[in-house]
Amino acid sequence: MRIALHTRVRADRIEEYETAHREVPEELTTAIRAAGVTSWTIWRSGRELFHLLECEDYARLLAELEHLPVNIAWQARMADLLDVTHDYSRAGAEAGLPVVWQL
Repeated sequence: MRIALHTRVRADRIEEYETAHREVPEELTTAIRAAGVTSWTIWRSGRELFHLLECEDYARLLAELEHLPVNIAWQARMADLLDVTHDYSRAGAEAGLPVVWQL
């Protein structure tokens, strides 16, 4: 399945956000892949961040990462850098941005 997400980086934290993503912990990327993610790309336009990920089951991905210490630390770090965070409570079929058009 493909999931598109939208988040927004704080205006004064853009460089820190980009630095963080050059240093994503290997333990976290390994766990993300093990949870069924085959691809995750983030684009930035100004402060707006658009994520596209491909995974087997998004709700399962979130459940598998929820209590993982490296993910908890990462989410805390991201919460400090973002104005708009992803709403993890909407996992599953309603997760992510709705599709408006597709070719």
